[in-house]
Amino acid sequence: MSSVELRKPVASTAASDPYRVMVVDDSAVIRGMVSRWLKDDPAVSVVGTASNGVLALKDAEKHKPEVVVLDIEMPEMDGMTALPKLLKIDPDMKIIMASTLTTRNAEISLQALANGAADYIPKPGTSRDAQQADDFQRLLIEKIKALGAARRLKPRRGRTVADKPAASAEPAGKGIYGESNITLRRASPYSPKVLAVGSSTGGPQALFEVLGYLKSDFKLPILITQHMPPTFTKILAEHISRITGGDCHEAVDGEKVVPGTVYIAPGDWHMLVEKQGADVVIRLNQAPPENFCRPAVDPMFRSIAEVYGKNTLAVILTGMGHDGLQGGGVLIDAGGSLIAQDEASSVVWGMPGAVATGGLCSAVVPLTEVGPTIERMVAGGAQ
Repeated sequence: MSSVELRKPVASTAASDPYRVMVVDDSAVIRGMVSRWLKDDPAVSVVGTASNGVLALKDAEKHKPEVVVLDIEMPEMDGMTALPKLLKIDPDMKIIMASTLTTRNAEISLQALANGAADYIPKPGTSRDAQQADDFQRLLIEKIKALGAARRLKPRRGRTVADKPAASAEPAGKGIYGESNITLRRASPYSPKVLAVGSSTGGPQALFEVLGYLKSDFKLPILITQHMPPTFTKILAEHISRITGGDCHEAVDGEKVVPGTVYIAPGDWHMLVEKQGADVVIRLNQAPPENFCRPAVDPMFRSIAEVYGKNTLAVILTGMGHDGLQGGGVLIDAGGSLIAQDEASSVVWGMPGAVATGGLCSAVVPLTEVGPTIERMVAGGAQ
């Protein structure tokens, strides 16, 4: 049990009106199945369905959905073509790209995120696996609620808390966690020897921004857990390598952790580290999901805290849920430091909001300031 007192985030109050959702898919079976699942939840209202992008545009004008579940491959007008047109109708519309789990669709989904989509979800396979269908239903509803809430709260998101000593921390304002005063901790005086990053919804875009700023001359090893399925994490690593010009790859069990390399937790595997003589090595496992996630941030943070202790610098970027809160407490207990992305720049302020309001952070900053803040904290460590 962490000695750090963790304040659990206050659940956001239920929306007075259900979130308006449109389902766009060329398969009548998928449209019907997803619509039935969504109608089971009183917080969600399916205001329209469409079989292609052309019809989706007409329905969007008519029904004004807040969240759209958009298939990638459709006749007449596919999802990628429809995406910018839907956002032109309503720039605040939250669009979730849905696709089968293929390398091509993973690549397209990441491109969609760069073009304004809020999130993605892999469709369940055709194996009639009941658990797979249940997981898809739960995850889709969670994403719709989180993105719908973020959309409605956008005009009154909290302002940034600067990187100040805890004694002079300022209120973060009222956001999805209610009225919260963020108390900042003093950063560890010890030089970081590793950078650990956790992210989820909106994470790929955030990672591109942060790692694009740090580039390949950043000398610490970087370990990243991004909530993503298999195939997607490999494509994500390739994108980061292109952006930074450095070595970023899916982690391999047993490989040595070396400076200047970025390691991505592979989809469906937790990524941990362990000491092996004078070296630190990667360990992958398929232990049960934590916070409904595998990979999850909490087990990565716990293992890094055990190996690197006070020489750890961690970052929580945009994402729904609170993965990273428990592991972040362990990391702070070990003497490490933690940075969180602020609410105004997050797609969903769930994960960063949890550690920020939990009193674990030494800085809560806009996305564009995360890279510079990392740089300052790495340079500021003296021991």
